[in-house]
Amino acid sequence: MFEHNYYGFGPILKDYLGYHRISQSDFAKRLGITQKHMNEILNNKAEISVELMLAFNLITDIDVDLIWQAEEEKRIYLYLKEKFQDGKKLKEYLKSFSIKELKDKGWLKFKDEKSLIQVCIDLFKFLSIKNFDTLNDYSEQSILYKKNNLADMNKVMLWIKHCDSLINGLNICKYDKNKFVNLIDDLKILSLEKFDENNIVKCLNKYGIYLVIEDALNGTKIRGCMMVKADNPVIYLTKLYKDKASFYFALYHELGHVKSDYNKAKSKVIIDEDDFLEKRADEFALNMMIRPSIWNEIIKDKNNVLSICEENNIPVCFGVWRLAKEDYIDYTSKLYNNYREKIDI
Repeated sequence: MFEHNYYGFGPILKDYLGYHRISQSDFAKRLGITQKHMNEILNNKAEISVELMLAFNLITDIDVDLIWQAEEEKRIYLYLKEKFQDGKKLKEYLKSFSIKELKDKGWLKFKDEKSLIQVCIDLFKFLSIKNFDTLNDYSEQSILYKKNNLADMNKVMLWIKHCDSLINGLNICKYDKNKFVNLIDDLKILSLEKFDENNIVKCLNKYGIYLVIEDALNGTKIRGCMMVKADNPVIYLTKLYKDKASFYFALYHELGHVKSDYNKAKSKVIIDEDDFLEKRADEFALNMMIRPSIWNEIIKDKNNVLSICEENNIPVCFGVWRLAKEDYIDYTSKLYNNYREKIDI
């Protein structure tokens, strides 16, 4: 069965009238409405207009916000009851939102985990959506992502909203695309140093780009995304990366979207677009890590990858990582494992 609670302002008003010993007919006259309308309000069978909410507040001193909240909870209750029919179906659907993990990670505090309705209300507020239907519509219209299934998309949306919360209140300078080359130069210097995610974040912030590196929910098939907020590019990366080279590849990939897809990202969140855009971003990342001319040298003389990288101020881990990525050497090879730079983020 679907859980039954007294959502809506009707039960609250009924308790108020009983406590103050006011008859329903007398109160209806004070409001200037019919007895029938009064009964419908008390039994949650009528929508309450803003005008009536203000009248209730004037006569009873019950806060308008409380009335509004009670009516909003009723709307959600009726929506969920119509959409899912029973609690079992709703509970099954909520599994796609990893409720326990959301709580354990501290992303969302639920007011009452035992109430399915309240859990949904908390989710709607966290995701800034009206209901589950608008969530699906929003993801279809606003996110460029080849989703594998509904659960994965829901987890992606939760991760994005959490990352959004981490940049709220942060002020960075205006983004200037003409300084993009300077950003790349600074990143290349940082890549030669010991990995420090804070320094990388500061570097991108310096050029007007937000960067968040944050764990995704378990099982989420996503490495990162890029969007634009108030003209500033925003990059979110997951913590799936265990070595420096793969992290920089992901970062440069998203910067490739910043460079080429800035205007598209003003209205879309770019996660995994069509093959052309993704291949272009991948190519940009590989070229930023190792210039094409240097890469040609490396594949012609793989045994000297160390000296070639050192002579050209390229992290050796970039060279051996790409050799392994493109099947010139094996990931289990001594060369790869000796020069792979592990990171902990």
